[in-house]
Amino acid sequence: MAVASEDNVYHSSNATYRALSSPRKADQEALLGKLLDYPAPGLQRPEDRFNGAYIIFFCLGIGGLLPWNFFVTAKEYWAFKLRNCSRLASGRDSEDTDILNYFESYLAVASTVPSLLCLVANFLLVNRVPVNVRVLASLSVSLAIFVVMIVLVKVDTSSWTRGFFGVTIACMAIVSGSSTIFNSSVYGLTGSFPMRNAQALISGGAMGGTVSAVASLVDLAASSDVRDSALAFFLTAAVFLGLCVWLYLLLPRLEYVRYYMRPVAPVHVVSGEDDPSQDTPGDSSVGPGSGVVHLVHTPPLGPILKKTAGLGFCTVFLYFVTALIFPAISTNIQSTHKGTGSPWTSKFFVPLTVFLLFNFADLCGRQVTAWIQVPGPRSKVLPGLALLRVCLVPLFLLCNYQPRSHLTVVLFQSDIYPVLFTCLLGLSNGYLSTLVLIYGPKIVPRELAEATGVVMSFYMCVGLMLGSACAALLEHFI
Repeated sequence: MAVASEDNVYHSSNATYRALSSPRKADQEALLGKLLDYPAPGLQRPEDRFNGAYIIFFCLGIGGLLPWNFFVTAKEYWAFKLRNCSRLASGRDSEDTDILNYFESYLAVASTVPSLLCLVANFLLVNRVPVNVRVLASLSVSLAIFVVMIVLVKVDTSSWTRGFFGVTIACMAIVSGSSTIFNSSVYGLTGSFPMRNAQALISGGAMGGTVSAVASLVDLAASSDVRDSALAFFLTAAVFLGLCVWLYLLLPRLEYVRYYMRPVAPVHVVSGEDDPSQDTPGDSSVGPGSGVVHLVHTPPLGPILKKTAGLGFCTVFLYFVTALIFPAISTNIQSTHKGTGSPWTSKFFVPLTVFLLFNFADLCGRQVTAWIQVPGPRSKVLPGLALLRVCLVPLFLLCNYQPRSHLTVVLFQSDIYPVLFTCLLGLSNGYLSTLVLIYGPKIVPRELAEATGVVMSFYMCVGLMLGSACAALLEHFI
């Protein structure tokens, strides 16, 4: 049984908790330039030799979002499968046509709703299931799903198109849920590390999108059969997921990582303000005011929500606007010169100007935060910039979005406009979202960093879910 000590800090396998009577010190600590960790007696803080931990976290960030990106960017493959694998949608079957036209929206909703549920589960499991189990199990599930998708690539699904649609949505939901558990667990883990490691993880996610977009372009250029392209696509994802398993197992071998992941004792909090009294054998809890220590399985949600309210709003709104536009709206913007027959205005237009450009701009925005962190976490400019991004929505709608039935005006008649708007969307999303995500675990006491990382991931998922749902509605009004 733990008793109150000088610093009133109590530890768990994944986090530490401060006694309820201890003063809050988060507001008194400088956010930037401080690691928010306190070396144990006799331990010297090691250096990240050869940036090994930074590189591993960056690669884990790539693997965390690579499955979702591979699902989304394989647009030609899904279109081929959902056209009964042999013909274009004739329009005679309105349900098949609806599935084909709004597939990206269905895919987005199928990815965000399970993510939300898995984030809640992950928060509850923070102190019940070791982070190693959560990370390795989620990677294994994603790898298994991609093996299934690899098998289905060469299977003729023309006789069960709707069934294939259901299998695809189910696979997307499982991959999204497992990826969410992986991302939020590793992101929460970085809360105990210096801020540069969280930045590496988040930037790696943007690199994952860029890698998948480049792979899509290479496959389209090298193969005339979309099934061969998708096969190479999914194989690449499976190999990288396997690499992530190996890298995560390698992580604890680094002295730098072992220092920040050093084992601690089970979670306890003090319920009273008096000094703890001696325990009675067999007692696990006593009423308030007795000063006896209680076993805690779930992190305290209230203080986390209060501390991260401002950053949470920014996170939700940033990802809401991004998901509202990308990929549902932006992937349906066609080149104004599509009829010329050039492959750059037809076959490569969406992969190049939407997926590659957005992900590269997003990566650049995230990488800038390694050197510049402005505005700060409590600045009123930060939510203002987040709100300002809503202006991008009408700009995309007034490009050459097709098909359109109600909003017939196409104001921007040149291909340069969607390119510029996509750059603005990617840069602003990358820079601002990375700021709020790396700030989140650092404005709370270190003992709540991992749980706060899960909560910040929850904010992100809420924004993506709302944006995806509104995008599905918005498409029907264009």
